[in-house]
Amino acid sequence: MKHQHTARGRWRHIATAGVAAIALVALSACSSGMEEPAGDDGPAAGPKDGPITIAFLQKQGDQQYFIDEADGGKQAADEAGDVTVNVVDLGTDSNKAISEVESAIAQGVDGIIIVVPDQQIGPQVLQLAKDAGIPIMAADDTIKDSAGVEAPFAGFDGTSMGNKVGEEAARLYKEAGWAAADTRILSGLKEDLSVCTQRVDGAVDSFSKAVPDGPEVITVGTDNSATDAQDKAGAIITANAGVKHWIVWGCNDENETGIVTALQNSGVAPADIAGVGLGAYLTCKDWAAGQETGNKAALFISGVEVGKTAVNSMVDKIRNGVDLPAKSIANTEIVNSTNWETAGVVCT
Repeated sequence: MKHQHTARGRWRHIATAGVAAIALVALSACSSGMEEPAGDDGPAAGPKDGPITIAFLQKQGDQQYFIDEADGGKQAADEAGDVTVNVVDLGTDSNKAISEVESAIAQGVDGIIIVVPDQQIGPQVLQLAKDAGIPIMAADDTIKDSAGVEAPFAGFDGTSMGNKVGEEAARLYKEAGWAAADTRILSGLKEDLSVCTQRVDGAVDSFSKAVPDGPEVITVGTDNSATDAQDKAGAIITANAGVKHWIVWGCNDENETGIVTALQNSGVAPADIAGVGLGAYLTCKDWAAGQETGNKAALFISGVEVGKTAVNSMVDKIRNGVDLPAKSIANTEIVNSTNWETAGVVCT
């Protein structure tokens, strides 16, 4: 079978499994600093004395990364003093996201932070906030207004994250001494989510630079949940029964751990799997249990720090009239079974 090449001339994805139906992203550090202020960060809020109320609207708020993010936002509120953060779980429902923005506006909140279930609703939610005179910013997934201008954002650099994952996967591959002919890479993501494509494209790019004649990449289209990743990977594994070794990465820990679980359930030994997660909040579970696992490493991303950064930026906007930063980018680092605890990963 021929090697895959990207649009950049190296690889192309050779198979896609599943239909992406639900949105997610994913998930140490502190913020590495702010870029220039956003060109249009909404109404000229601040300075305001007295209590502040911020609506923190999150997609899939039951996932550990977003729980951590909400906790970080609440911690920042406590530290700021006289600030209330109302967290709302939007699930994967874009209609609920819009109605919750309208509800927050009706309640007279001072600011809105939103992780959208679908980036397509960006223009609508931004216009609602603008018309109401309430500052709004995005977390985790970028959104744009009708003119294509991005809202202020707190989160991660998707391409850089993917680069680190790809570099670690290449290191593990070369260390194992596997051959490209009997190795495949399974890449799981929600294909219509820009942060996901940035991450996996970054992984492919860095891996291909480190291993120019590397294994073929098989794309596993998922809804970004571990269950769907496991289900969708099953058919691909069956169709590639002759493959001896597997490299796994994805948009988030859910994708990577779900695919690794599918491989192990199909009889692939952990020693023949090099999984590199993105988040570390799920990959760490096997490490904490002392289990032999195909989850060999993960990029640790801290939801707590993103939540803190977003709330601190919004409080500064409301209380002091300081422009919301265009982008607040948090740091990331690779962890494994030997150093995840010292890095600050919390397994729950």
